[in-house]
Amino acid sequence: MPLQIVHHPDYDAGFAVNHRFPMSKYPLLMQALIARGLTQALHQPAPAGPHWLKLAHDGTYVDQVIDCAVPAGIEREIGFPVGPRVSLRAQLAAAGTVLAARLALEHGISCNAAGGSHHARRAQGAGFCTFNDVAVAALTLIEENLVGNALVVDLDVHQGDGTADILREDERVFTFSMHGERNYPVRKIASDLDIGLPDGMGDRAYLEQLADVLPRLLSLRRWDLVFYNAGVDVHAEDKLGRLSLSDAGIRARDRLVIETIRARGVPLCGVIGGGYSTDVPTLAARHAILFEEAAVAA
Repeated sequence: MPLQIVHHPDYDAGFAVNHRFPMSKYPLLMQALIARGLTQALHQPAPAGPHWLKLAHDGTYVDQVIDCAVPAGIEREIGFPVGPRVSLRAQLAAAGTVLAARLALEHGISCNAAGGSHHARRAQGAGFCTFNDVAVAALTLIEENLVGNALVVDLDVHQGDGTADILREDERVFTFSMHGERNYPVRKIASDLDIGLPDGMGDRAYLEQLADVLPRLLSLRRWDLVFYNAGVDVHAEDKLGRLSLSDAGIRARDRLVIETIRARGVPLCGVIGGGYSTDVPTLAARHAILFEEAAVAA
């Protein structure tokens, strides 16, 4: 069965090529997936409505984003102005993870070709993240009684402070973040479980740490769904990283996560998370590893 992939052309909000956030990685990722023959089951989301978004975010902030009226101070924390294209992109990316989660429940595994905006907190966005798509998806599926409890496995190099903020009092979702301890954000918000890693950690030590913790997480309860943030900013060449994983290490990481979760029969929804490089085609190919490994399990 082909891997179920969610994508929308407007995941690309058209930033300048020299912007700190490499927006062109989204169309380049799709080109990479097409070249690999992985797009036989492609799905396109409609923008998320205010109700879904307000399950995770303060209503005033949601309205500001939809109306393109975000205060300048919050825009500075996000890292870019929230105009019509950014607003649409944020709504689409959140809806994309909701759709990918639904497809994961149906097919066992699915991936959104965006998502992982884990710095967006309940009250506002931050760190290149406008809406927290994983939190929106988890709370939407819980509200619809499709999921009773969910696990977030966040392996982006940056700590998932926004996800922790939104879900910290919700016992139905367990948040786990394994990240560079000395990286952004400076002030972290505690997840249900955090593992902070030292600068420069390479493949072997990283994979040993992950292999130790994953079975323990999966044994906490019977999960209805796992969200996996597969950020590739753990790579040694990532300009916002500080860890030292190789391409082979990222592939081994994704394979370990997918095989461990699917071996227990738990549906998995993958999102691409962070990745920052001026060599955007190489970055897109790095993000494609998630889809290659997920396709094996589909």
